Amino acid sequence: MNENIGTVFDVVGVLLGVILVGAYLTWLERRLIGIWQDRLGPNRVGPFGLGQVVADMVKIFMKEDWIPPFVDKPVFILAPAVIMVTVLMSFAVIPFAPDVGVIDLNIGLLFVLAFTSLSVYSAVLAGYASNNKYALMGSLRAAAQTVSYEVFMGISLMGVVMLTGSFNLREIVEAQEGGWFCFSQIFGLLVFMVAAVAETHRTPFDLPEAEHEIVAGFHTEYSGMKFGMFFVGEYVSVLLSSAMVVVLFFGGWLGPDILPPLAWFSLKTFVFICLFILLRAALPRPRYDQLMAFGWKVMLPVALINLVITGGLALAFGG
Repeated sequence: MNENIGTVFDVVGVLLGVILVGAYLTWLERRLIGIWQDRLGPNRVGPFGLGQVVADMVKIFMKEDWIPPFVDKPVFILAPAVIMVTVLMSFAVIPFAPDVGVIDLNIGLLFVLAFTSLSVYSAVLAGYASNNKYALMGSLRAAAQTVSYEVFMGISLMGVVMLTGSFNLREIVEAQEGGWFCFSQIFGLLVFMVAAVAETHRTPFDLPEAEHEIVAGFHTEYSGMKFGMFFVGEYVSVLLSSAMVVVLFFGGWLGPDILPPLAWFSLKTFVFICLFILLRAALPRPRYDQLMAFGWKVMLPVALINLVITGGLALAFGG
């Protein structure tokens, strides 16, 4: 483990920044989808509707935090906290700039994959504890979807690890000074992007929360701040996935000197956040069997082929 550990200000700054950005992504999504669908998004509360997020947060805090009498209360309360803890912990190893980050971990990539895998327990526990057939069905979908696409996500990143010889995210960024991995690892990038959408339960892969089939899925019985944690957790997951795409395939903070490194990282991440939102506005939701079949019949072969080709070229050209 590298001894480069951020100060208390770095830790607090990253924590607050991530939560605030995650909250304001709800505003960004509504505004962008409004533009793309030729209608108005939130535009009444404050300039450009920015106060809408504050109003929504106040409403969430003021709503009755009702716990149904038929649920498993300790597990029911624990479930929303799991997704927030796992996602926020993942940001501890993200290198935002050369001197900006919480900790420089030599197994940073494995750390992120481990905690994103643990986040599925949030959905599983919520569905189990709710004692509701719709919630249980949503949690089972979330578990199968996450476990399946985690396999493809992990395999798609092995090409990047081969090219850098490291699991350290900061070293992966620095290895792209001669060229971003989005070119040499285009298939890995495509598989990772699809897997990231499935991992975050975003449209078109939001089957665990399909309203027309299972009401609201695993968080059907939740209200108040507990529902808010699920809601914000999804947007923070989108932020994490976008940041990981930038770090692994688009050079992280690297860019021309016209902007500081942190600005380049933020700009690239913003582009991929917009892409996540565009998918919701443009693509229909598939059936669940189509989602799973696409993963195992398409994503897995592409990820394995990318791994074999990268390994062969690395071996042929000496690394």
